[in-house]
Amino acid sequence: MKFQSTPIEEHREAPLADEGRLEALVAHWARRHAGPTEPGRDGEPGQNPGQNPGQNHGYVVSVGDWVDDTQRDAQLAEILALVRTQGDRVVGHETLRRARPDPRTYLGTGASLEIAARAAEHGADLLVVDAELSPSQARNLEDATGLAVIDREGVILNVFLRHARTRKARIQVEIAHLEYLRPRIRGLGLDMDQQAGGMMKARGPGETASELLARQLDDRLVELRKQFARLARAGEVQRKRREACARIVLVGYTNAGKTSLMNALTSADLSARDVPFETLDTTSRCLTRHGGDVIVSDTVGFIRRLPERLLASFETTLAELREASLVVVVVDVSDPEHELHLRTTEAQIERLGVGAVPRFYVLNKIDRIDAAPAEAHMRRLSHGHEHMAVSSHDRVAMQGLRAALIAAARREHHRVRLFLPYAASEAMARAYAECRVLEADAVERGLVMTIEGEPHVIEQVRRAAKEVQ
Repeated sequence: MKFQSTPIEEHREAPLADEGRLEALVAHWARRHAGPTEPGRDGEPGQNPGQNPGQNHGYVVSVGDWVDDTQRDAQLAEILALVRTQGDRVVGHETLRRARPDPRTYLGTGASLEIAARAAEHGADLLVVDAELSPSQARNLEDATGLAVIDREGVILNVFLRHARTRKARIQVEIAHLEYLRPRIRGLGLDMDQQAGGMMKARGPGETASELLARQLDDRLVELRKQFARLARAGEVQRKRREACARIVLVGYTNAGKTSLMNALTSADLSARDVPFETLDTTSRCLTRHGGDVIVSDTVGFIRRLPERLLASFETTLAELREASLVVVVVDVSDPEHELHLRTTEAQIERLGVGAVPRFYVLNKIDRIDAAPAEAHMRRLSHGHEHMAVSSHDRVAMQGLRAALIAAARREHHRVRLFLPYAASEAMARAYAECRVLEADAVERGLVMTIEGEPHVIEQVRRAAKEVQ
């Protein structure tokens, strides 16, 4: 027997002698918490459930303490799109305002029973809770409702599983999925009685099925991390080959239109379906037609409350950001929640430690709104950085955007090493805010820093430092 946590051809090299038990447990989890593993086999997500016998019937509960109805409706629409993208049919949904989660079931005992009754009326076999549940909360909620339960993180993981296409992305997603499954082993629902141990009459308590599965999942994680480390080293070699090129990285909220822009800018033919997390793999293309000195890369999209384990798994993929000459923030201005989406994206950029990399804001999908955004609104969204409002379907606009991005990426940046005394707080603040800090070594009276930035900004940092010396 060869264990595979997902039906991926490359992952058949970890034999585990458990007489098929582990495979049955993981398959049981997949049946309860995931849609079909082959998105194209029985039709695309959202088709008639009769065409897809493996499809769950989900009842969705969006939980939050919203400021207004617009925020509530946007959160509900997002989780509904994610559930449909993972391959399930939404048979009903509701919102539940709750400022503090119940420690036992998250939703509260009374609310859980009422929700279970409404879900039963709709014929649901899966309860989707738009929140992060602890393993014990998920088990208690399953006991209270009699339904299989999956939380927001589980849904996002299932979407990632469906859209991972390259070996590297599949390994990253599988690692995140197994880390999610590991503390939830007791909730898988199969027989977890102790197995016999010892020889002849000397029979010890043996190893429980949950302990066996936990150990085998740990072994699988070790093997996957080794495979990923090898792929990461190969990716590092590829990135070093591009060191002489100016690198542009597209970032943004999921479904902001990054891949459509990538196709329009580079004449690529990447999949750009209008579903969450269609792109998981970093794809690079030459932006300049001759010489190839400017490269543009498309990256995985962000989302509110992106699970920590997924961000950690894609840390190496997102390393492309740290080496970028220019970060292009793509915003879908046709979305009513585009300002919230932009704040989410900018928070992730800061979290990844690339806040000082020069930025260019692209306000996308203006063909879907009645009028182009006002200049004042665009300046506010872009925080004074360069910006353009475009539609990826407008050839003339794409030519202008390509020229603007190439010029911004090629803009001269100087790298210097200088000393800033601790008293030069203004100079330090400017260095961290407007330059790329490559090194910062503390010495007796200040910091010795290596910074990269535009010449006039570096000169301002020098001048501010001299004023306190």
